[in-house]
Amino acid sequence: MCRLFGLLSSVAESPEPWLVRSDRSLLAQSNVSPETTQRDGWGVGWFEDDGRARVVKGTGCAADERDGFVAAAAAARGTFVLGHLRHASNPLHLPRERLIALENSQPFENHTQLFGHNGSIPFPNETRPMLGVHEVKVRGVNDSEVLFWLLARHTEETGDPLVGYVHAVEDLVRVWLGMGRPAVAPFSGLNLIFSRNPDELWAFCQWTGDHGTGLLDGSRRYYEMTYLAAPHRVVVGSEPFDGERGVWKPLGSGTYLHARRVDHHVEATVGKTPLPAALEIRPPPT
Repeated sequence: MCRLFGLLSSVAESPEPWLVRSDRSLLAQSNVSPETTQRDGWGVGWFEDDGRARVVKGTGCAADERDGFVAAAAAARGTFVLGHLRHASNPLHLPRERLIALENSQPFENHTQLFGHNGSIPFPNETRPMLGVHEVKVRGVNDSEVLFWLLARHTEETGDPLVGYVHAVEDLVRVWLGMGRPAVAPFSGLNLIFSRNPDELWAFCQWTGDHGTGLLDGSRRYYEMTYLAAPHRVVVGSEPFDGERGVWKPLGSGTYLHARRVDHHVEATVGKTPLPAALEIRPPPT
C-alpha cells in the first residue's frame, strides 16, 4: 500500500518542505519501520513551463535512494507537484523481480496528465478491455497503471475527472459482478491524485475493508487521506506532513477534493463522490 503527496499552489514553488524537510515528509514516510517500508519504488511528477508532464522515478525505497529522491524534489518546482511511494500490490501473483521496474513506479503520465494511486484492483487483466484505445499504452505489470488509463479514458470522454472517476469505479464493479461476486472486493483502495494541467488538483478517497492505521498516527485509518487548504496553496496526502493537530483535515472514504488556481489564489472544494447507491461496495464477509 502506497503513500501520496499532492501540491497545488498559486505560484510556482518547491515541494521540498513536504517531500524532504518536514518531520513527516514523504521521505520520512518511506522508512518508518521495517514492517512498513515503502520499498518498491518512488516518483515525483510536475508540469514543465510548456505544460508537459515530467516524472522522475526510482525503483527502491526513497530512503535508500535518498540522493535521487532529494534531487527530484529539488528539480520539481511548479504550481502542481505529485509525489508517490510504492508498496507494490501483486494481484497477478508475479515474482518480485517482475514487479520492480521504472515502468511500474508511479506517478504515471500521459504528456499532459499526472496520476498517483494508493490501493489495488484485484482483476487488472479482466479490466484492460475497458480501456478502449488506451489498452495498448499499458507498459508495465502494475494494476495501478490499468486504473490510470481507465480514468484517462473516462475523463477524456466526459471532460470531467469527477464523472470519469465515477465511471471508472462503475467499470471495476462491473468486472467484479461479471466474475460472480468473488469474495475479494473489486478494489481495496481507490485513493488517487490526478491532474490534467498545472492549474488543477483532484484527490479521490475510497476504500473497502480494514487495513489498519496510518504510518505515523495510530488514530487515523490507513486509507484516510488528509489535506491542508490555504488561500494560496492546497496540500493533500496519505498522511499529515507535520504533527500539528487540528490543522490537517480528513478526507474520508467516499469523498473528493478539487483544487484549482483562480486569479492569484487557490480555491478548494470538498464533496461526496456521487457514486450510485447500488455501487457502494462494502467489505467482503469474513
